[in-house]
Amino acid sequence: MSGILRKLGWALYAVVVLATFVVSGYFAFSLFVRRGATTVPEVVGLTEVEASARLSDQGLELLVREDSARFDDEMPAGSLLQQSPGAGSLVKRGSAVEGVVSLGPELVEVPKLEGMALPAAQVTLTAAGLTPGRTAGVFGEWETPGTVVRQNPAAGSRVGRGAPVELYLCREARGRTFLMPDLVYRDYEQVRRFFERHGMRLGSVKFEVYEGIAPGVVLRQFPLPGHPLRQSEVISLVVASSEQVGA
Repeated sequence: MSGILRKLGWALYAVVVLATFVVSGYFAFSLFVRRGATTVPEVVGLTEVEASARLSDQGLELLVREDSARFDDEMPAGSLLQQSPGAGSLVKRGSAVEGVVSLGPELVEVPKLEGMALPAAQVTLTAAGLTPGRTAGVFGEWETPGTVVRQNPAAGSRVGRGAPVELYLCREARGRTFLMPDLVYRDYEQVRRFFERHGMRLGSVKFEVYEGIAPGVVLRQFPLPGHPLRQSEVISLVVASSEQVGA
C-alpha cells in the first residue's frame, strides 16, 4: 500500500514539475517574442514627412509605393489614405508600415459651353464628368434665345469631378412694352399715324359696312385694350366703311 502511495506521490510531483516547466517556457517565449516589439501609431491623415517622423519614434519605417496612390475627394493631396498594419497593431521594431497616399480630388477641365443649346450643354457636361448646375435666363440682343451665353466656372477651369456648372441662357429681348390702348370709335388714320410714329406695326386691317358709324372709325381691335404690347407684335383692326372693301 505504501508503495502505491509513493508512486502516486512521484507521479503528482512529476506533473507539478512539468506544469511549472510549461508555464515558465510559455512566459519565457512570450517575453522573447515581445522583446523589441512596438505598437503601430496612427498615421492616416498625416503627410509622408509627418508619418515617417512618427513611425521613426517607434523604431518603424514608412513604405509608400507610388503606383498605389489614388484620388480622394476628402483627403488632401499628399496625405496618407491608408496604412498597413493598422494603428494599434503589435510589430517588431524595424518593421515597415505601408501607406497609400492621396492625390486629392480628381480635377477635370470645364468645357466651353457658350453658344450651345441647353440639352447639348448638359450632355457635354455629363460626358466630361461634371454636373449641370442651376440655370438662369438673361436677356441678350445678339445671341440665339435658349443658348448658353455664360457659364460658371469658366471654360478651361479645373474643378473636382462631379462639380456643378451654372448655365446662363439667352432669353428673347423684351424691348419696349406698352399697354394696348382702347382704339374703338377712334379715327383710323389718326390711329395708323400714331402707331407708325412709335415704330409699331399694323397688320390686318379689314373694312366693314356698319350702319350708324361713320367711315374710317375703328370698330374692333386685336390685341384688346389693356393687353401688354411689344413693338414686334402685329395689331389687327376692323374699320367702318361706306362699302365693303379689303386693305
